Amino acid sequence: MDEINLHYRFMNWRRRIREVRAVRYLERFKRMMRDGEVLSYQGNSDDVGCYVAPRPLSKGNCYFEVTIIDTGVRGMIAVGLVPQYYKLDHQPGWLPHSLAYHADDGKLYNGNTIGQQFGPKCNRGDRIGCGIYLEAFEDGQTTVFFTKNGKEVGTVVVPASPEALYPAVGMHSLGEAVQLDLQAEWGMEKEDGLMIVDSHEDEWGRLHDVRVTGSLLEYVGKGKSIVDVGLAQARLPLNTRCHYYELEITDAGEKCYIALGLARRILSATTLGLCWGFCWITWGLNEALDYPKNRHPGWSRGSIAYHADDGKLFQGSGVGDAFGPRCFEGDVMGCGIMFPRDYILDSGDDSDDGDSELWPKQRRVQNDLYMNDEDEEKDGEELEGEQEGRKVVVFFTRNGKVVGRKEVAVPAGGFYPTIGMMSTGEKVRVDLHPLSG
Repeated sequence: MDEINLHYRFMNWRRRIREVRAVRYLERFKRMMRDGEVLSYQGNSDDVGCYVAPRPLSKGNCYFEVTIIDTGVRGMIAVGLVPQYYKLDHQPGWLPHSLAYHADDGKLYNGNTIGQQFGPKCNRGDRIGCGIYLEAFEDGQTTVFFTKNGKEVGTVVVPASPEALYPAVGMHSLGEAVQLDLQAEWGMEKEDGLMIVDSHEDEWGRLHDVRVTGSLLEYVGKGKSIVDVGLAQARLPLNTRCHYYELEITDAGEKCYIALGLARRILSATTLGLCWGFCWITWGLNEALDYPKNRHPGWSRGSIAYHADDGKLFQGSGVGDAFGPRCFEGDVMGCGIMFPRDYILDSGDDSDDGDSELWPKQRRVQNDLYMNDEDEEKDGEELEGEQEGRKVVVFFTRNGKVVGRKEVAVPAGGFYPTIGMMSTGEKVRVDLHPLSG
């Protein structure tokens, strides 16, 4: 009899284990309907609908993605990671230990109902992805990244292990629908067994107190004094094929000390002169140095910049001139050059280092961007020697409209896109070739 009782106890124990496992790996959702891979909102727009996947992200499945089929009335779709038993009447990212990228405002919500500017807004047809970096598991912390249409938007470090992070999708208005892919892959190119991710870092020749994450630049300096400038300078100068670039202020930080402009990299060897006088040689060496890493673009010789905090134009001086409106979070600032039609750039970079392939060929510059419409025929070698010190028109834009223009002399080697930041929390998203076709 005792053996029979022991047998039934064992069978009940096994049944309970199976039930616990079944519950553990059961997807959870509320005010949503799932039809195959399609999730659609089934509420009345007053209450949140939320879906939580049955399994957390792991080394074997470190990324998932949703495609927006319909934004519905308000497009309030959220994609992120939450604990397993997250409350289903809250958007992902609203409650502690959860985070999410929201499509309607482009903000990141990290355990709070107040979001921080993070990336672009998302619309119908866009793909939003969320994943974890496999190599970044340290002391109970995980680096989470988000993508839009296959391109990384940004990252955030969370104090949680991967097994506590479950894929989640939230919706909050009638008509919203997405296609869910819990087995999606991103950035997987097999090369020595490593994940290869395009970080855009190779587009930058110099980075000081600035961190690059995809197209996002983030200030990581002290932000306490005028010398705590963070500087990012592109690897290649602007030229007749790539004459314009832009940034979007995704986070203005404490004071929005953000500057967009152009700066020299080095001055030519001819500046050194062939004088044997000690003073002349010392002066020449100083002038040949890189643009100062702790100086905003526009503050030092061989640079010009439009500053967001006061709307002033700085040209080789720490004193700016009134130029345009101030810029704030969400604004797009641009800078470009109107090159003469016969302009030839003598870049200071070595031609054999492969940098020339970093920027794709762009659409031909429209005629109205040239200073002269006349075709002037000159010998190529003669032109090459004339570029240093030659005048060009630099122009700046705000939200697609030209703010103003300034005629300046081109330094040896050309003008390099240069961005400065100087207060805590500042982030900008940069497009070095917005006109590429």
